Amino acid sequence: MNTEHIDACDPRELSDFVGRWCEGNTDAFERWQAEGVLTSDEALAIDVPGWAASADDTTAEMALRGARNAYLAAIAWRDLMGVDALDTVLDHLSELADQCIDYALSEAERAVAERHGELRDRDGKPVRLIVIGMGKLGGRELNFSSDIDLIFAYDGRNEPEVEGDLDAAGYCRRVAQRLIQMLSTASGGGFVYRVDTRLRPFGDAGALVGSIGAMEQYYQAHGREWERYAWIKARAVAGDIDGGKRLIRTLRPFVYRRYLDYGAFESIREMKSMIDAQVARRDSQSNVKLGYGGIREIEFLAQVFQLVRGGQEPELQDNRLRPTLAKLADSGHLEPDTAERLDTGYVFLRRLENRLQMVDDQQTHDFPDDEAERDRLARAMQMSDGETLAAETERVRSEVHTLFEQVFASPESKDRAQASDREHAALDALWKQTLSEAEADDLLVRYGIEDPAAVRQALADLKDQRRYRILEARGKRWLGELIPAVIVAAAHTDVPERSVRRTLAVISEIIGRSNYIALLVEYPAALSTLMRLCGASEWIADCIAEQPALLDSFLDPRQLYRPPRRAELATELAEDLAAFEILDLDQRMNALRRFTQKAKLQVAAADVTNAMPLMIVSDHLTALAEVVLEAALDMAWAQMSDRYGEPRLEDGRLAPFAVVAYGKLGGLELGYTSDLDLVFVYDSPSEAATEGGARELTHQVFFTRLAQRLIHILSTATPAGRAYEIDMRLRPSGNAGLMVTHIDAFARYQREQAWTWEHQALVRARPVAGDEALGNRFVALRRELLAAERDPARLAAEVRSMRRRMREVKDETTDERWDVKQMPGGLIDIEFMAQYAALAYGHDCPELVIFTDAIRILETMESAQRASYDDIRTMTRAYRDYRRVVHAAALQGQRAMIDRDSRREPERAAVADLWARWIEAPADRAAGDGGEAEGQTG
Repeated sequence: MNTEHIDACDPRELSDFVGRWCEGNTDAFERWQAEGVLTSDEALAIDVPGWAASADDTTAEMALRGARNAYLAAIAWRDLMGVDALDTVLDHLSELADQCIDYALSEAERAVAERHGELRDRDGKPVRLIVIGMGKLGGRELNFSSDIDLIFAYDGRNEPEVEGDLDAAGYCRRVAQRLIQMLSTASGGGFVYRVDTRLRPFGDAGALVGSIGAMEQYYQAHGREWERYAWIKARAVAGDIDGGKRLIRTLRPFVYRRYLDYGAFESIREMKSMIDAQVARRDSQSNVKLGYGGIREIEFLAQVFQLVRGGQEPELQDNRLRPTLAKLADSGHLEPDTAERLDTGYVFLRRLENRLQMVDDQQTHDFPDDEAERDRLARAMQMSDGETLAAETERVRSEVHTLFEQVFASPESKDRAQASDREHAALDALWKQTLSEAEADDLLVRYGIEDPAAVRQALADLKDQRRYRILEARGKRWLGELIPAVIVAAAHTDVPERSVRRTLAVISEIIGRSNYIALLVEYPAALSTLMRLCGASEWIADCIAEQPALLDSFLDPRQLYRPPRRAELATELAEDLAAFEILDLDQRMNALRRFTQKAKLQVAAADVTNAMPLMIVSDHLTALAEVVLEAALDMAWAQMSDRYGEPRLEDGRLAPFAVVAYGKLGGLELGYTSDLDLVFVYDSPSEAATEGGARELTHQVFFTRLAQRLIHILSTATPAGRAYEIDMRLRPSGNAGLMVTHIDAFARYQREQAWTWEHQALVRARPVAGDEALGNRFVALRRELLAAERDPARLAAEVRSMRRRMREVKDETTDERWDVKQMPGGLIDIEFMAQYAALAYGHDCPELVIFTDAIRILETMESAQRASYDDIRTMTRAYRDYRRVVHAAALQGQRAMIDRDSRREPERAAVADLWARWIEAPADRAAGDGGEAEGQTG
């Protein structure tokens, strides 16, 4: 029992409607009392057809009205006595309406069929009218005395027809008209429901009934924003329920855009302004539904998030308000406290609304002026008097309105908090190009722009491009609000001019996608974040220009600047992919790319704001790549096994397959733009066949196609971009080799044919996805191969030869600037020295071949007393410094270069000296002894 109303008065004292019904239906009232219907904790059993069948009324219309009044009286009694909580009351009211509509529809169909025959499709199956409930009825949240919003349709796919001169549309129209008449025509017993059909296509001017196909075409071509809002609540309530559900599914892309639709804020703001104007004209501020802080503001607040995010977050596609508020809190779109306060306000206002209407079964939402009526309403709300109720109502509405305004405050009011009216007018004139060049330059300089002419030109170019000229009026209006905000925000960045120019470049790329312009207008904090990150990194600016959906990440700075850890990444990616069928490869590939880009952006945001050291940046990027690889491998395996079955060993176990990373991923040093160097190995009989598929493949062919599918999933360009570029050239025999290699063949190749540079590459190799046991076997094989005894001098000669060839091809050093990677004493020299150390001394010092990254290999050299502390410190400090330079350059989309006379010159010279001692000297000895410049194993 709902304990809120334990001390409730006799409902007949609180509701004239209940009193009249009890007096006029004594037998039914006493029977219900005796049976406990009015006091039972069990849900009220509503049976409209049963009541109507047992009634003494002479017509079906009168019987239906009698059933409606009886059950409304029972619902009111139980509510006023505190038997049912709000959700139960609303559900009872909605169930009563559903049954009344269904009863009326059956009577209407019977009446029309008697005159015109039955409507059937070409297979002879009956075709029923589809009745869609909108508004509160659709959400099963109907209030006590409410009209009902209905839309009528029919399924025209299978050519429904009826004998005579009526077509399917005409037949269904007559059924709908008869249904409306039965529900809404007043008689001695009143009416059942007022029916409103104005939400249908083209409103009153449109056809009363349309086919599913015609409805779909209408919403695609003519659908308006308010109609999207209305269809959030849609529910099939009577007739062809399956057809109704199909219609709602068909219109889902219209309601819930697949992108994040921030333009919904302005649309709902405009709708609310129209309602406010209507309330003002009627002097109805006491209206608890439409007035300030009323029920409609809570509905708007919840539903704007559904319109904005429902396409990408299907869990928000809910036609009930209270569950939606809870989901918004769970997903972080509303603070839990805010959602709870809105929910509490909603419960209070809906209870108040129902009790206002229970007084006399009138559709009213106005708080009464009469003191006696206020006191009676207060008793119904379990409060001492009308004054107390009025004060509590005002408090609730004020709180709701404050929360509403926090979300829906107009962009203009947000901007004007940062710029005076006069300054705002000047910025507006700058965009409209009505200022002189001197005036424009003076204005821009005040906001920290050092080269105002360049910014003026960027603004002119933006306005001159075709995509701007063909923008609809709303898009141009948003842009007119955004540009002044960009200039204002520039003054709060570290590099105003760079921030503005790069931000304008982003806007130029997304100008035709008004939704993202709307996001930046509606969320000034997101704009500030964009400008700060664009100022810090051209790479970030380019990423956002290519994939503007990343802007959504800017809405929660707490998450943006805190990249997830590996376990969190895996969980989040699994949740993203779970939204799509396992074999829906296109959707899952796009989800994979969106996830990868968002995660990289989170790392970059923390990186450029100095919230994360360099080594941790690489750790995060490496973990991300590993998580994405594992997910992509699972996707590829699912695709292959669904078609060809699975490769299994003789004992029934899955044949093992592993992905081995080389290069930067293998060395735990991945950057933002790094390719993935991969090698694929397997361990099963190559000619064995797959099992359980429509078509058999040998294991070798299966794994080859699996690898090809994996590369496709990761590297193919889709509308969401690429996840990673894949490089396979480090596999045995390079591009001439097989796509996948049996682990035994891999071992033979490495022992007998591999070049020294391939063993250098093997230093950085490690398994990153696939079968764990096979991965461990690869690790053991790698250590064995690296620990083979080698002649240090000959090895040095081969390493030097390879390094010289690389420098000849890749070094971009000039007379003024060093190439940080390729210069003598540069980053690659240090990597080669670490690889040389592992290969030269791994035989005597096996701990050298444990690690795959240069830093730990070098540190192991020092701990194993193979090199001095000073030498290792020189190399590791320089290596970290070089990587910071390379990393920073990558964020600016540039090659890593330093001036020849920079502060790093002593550092470079020290590393070059170590190269001379570690590599050049033994290589010269080998040359003097007649050693080869480069050699192969075996």
